[in-house]
Parts: sequence; C-alpha cells; structure tokens
Amino acid sequence: MRMHRVLPGLIALLAVMTIAACGGSSSTTAGSAAPVTLTVSAAASLQEAFNQIKTQFQAAHPNVTISYNFGGSQNLVQQIDQGAPVDVFASADTKTMQIAEQAGTVDATTSQNFVKNRLTIITPTSNPAGLMTPQDLAKPGIKVILAAKSVPVGNYALLFLAAASKDPAYGSQYQANVLQNVVSYEQDVKTVFNKISLGEGDAGIVYTSDVAAQKTAVNQIAIPDSVNQIATYPIAPIKTSTHMAVAQQFIAYVLSADGQKVLQQWGFMPING
Repeated sequence: MRMHRVLPGLIALLAVMTIAACGGSSSTTAGSAAPVTLTVSAAASLQEAFNQIKTQFQAAHPNVTISYNFGGSQNLVQQIDQGAPVDVFASADTKTMQIAEQAGTVDATTSQNFVKNRLTIITPTSNPAGLMTPQDLAKPGIKVILAAKSVPVGNYALLFLAAASKDPAYGSQYQANVLQNVVSYEQDVKTVFNKISLGEGDAGIVYTSDVAAQKTAVNQIAIPDSVNQIATYPIAPIKTSTHMAVAQQFIAYVLSADGQKVLQQWGFMPING
C-alpha cells in the first residue's frame, strides 16, 4: 500500500522536473543572441530611406537596435576621426569616404558604392521669384541657398554651375552670376531644403531624393543631364567597430535587393543604373 501512495508522487515530481528542464532549454536558446546597438553615421539625404531600412532590418534581426547619426558627410567623418563610437559610415560622395580611409578609420578594401543620386533645383511652392528654368538662378536679386562647398551636395552644385558656364545655353558668366545671388551656405542638404520650403530663399540645389521624400513641400526645376552631376554613395564598416559582424550584415542588407528597392522608392538611382 505504501508503494502505491509513493509512486504517483514520484511520477508527478519527475514530470515537473522534465517540464522545468525543457523550459530552461528553450529560454536559453531564445536569448542566445545578445542585444546589439549598431551606430550608423549616414549622409543627411539618406534619412528617410535608411529609416525604412532600419524598420525592415530590425524586424529580421530582433536583437539589433540601429542608432542613426544623420548629417553632412564632412561633419560625420570628422566625428569618426575624433573617436566617435560609430560602426558604419555611409557618405554622399567618394571623396569624403577617401578622407576616412586616409585617416585610417576605414579600410579601403571594405568600402562599397551602394547607390547614386542627382541634383535638382527647388523653389518654395509659392515660387515668389517666378523661377522656371535653371538659367533663372542667374537673374539679379534672386536669393539662392546652397550647401557649403565642404558638403558633398554643395560641391556637386558648384560642379553643375561650372559645367553650365561652359554651355552657350547658360553663358560663361552663369556660375559667377548665380554665386552672387547666394545668401547662405548650409552644413547639410536638409537645411537647404527646409529653408527653401519655408520661403527663406527663392531657390536651392538639393538631391532628387530630397524632393521624393517631401514632394508637396517645394516646386522642382529639373537640371538637364548634360550639366547635371551624379553623386555616388559609398558605405563601409568602421575599423574600430565592436560589432563588426552586425555592421557587415547591415551593409549587406543595404546592398541587397530589398535594401535597393527601398532606396529607389525614395528617389535614389541604382548603382549600376
């Protein structure tokens, strides 16, 4: 009789121990991927596209949290050179990436071009100056806002003006006349866009991707292919990253078909396009 009373209790105890062991095993497996915060410094023009990429990447990698630092590429590379804890750098031009390579913060063999962009002229929606063509930027009294020369989009704008000045359709004084109309030079492309959208200037030069992100905020005046400038964007992991494997996974996603689809949805051009 005593055995009959002990046996059910023993069976119950063994069952509890088995369930606990299984539960502990599942918990360990589910938590095996340690949480990672990946810091990405990226050109301001990438903000909308990269935010969407962040949502998709984090959904596929639940243990990863992406922390962005958007700004002018020239400022970002200075921060990295000064020791800012960054895992990935995405620049709006190859020149700035080369500065990072020369400083030793990026290995040149890991840098990859991932997307292209092009310039466009924008005006406030009310277009108070009545601008209709690129040539109109040279009219006396027009208030033009550009990014600083050290900012990739600012340098591209100067290259456009120089190229246009060699075209009889614009005239040799086109660049000089436009630069006389510049009322401010900004530290990133988003500031140029925002100031024009608020009516603080008559016209600015930004990327087509900036207009794609906020189509109704400004008017757009196309720059002909013959004088337009194509921006090439490179991306690379930072040598000192403590999350190199995740950094490489993020870069691979940006280069993947899914990542490229997002970038094109936000007005960027494919790297091989």
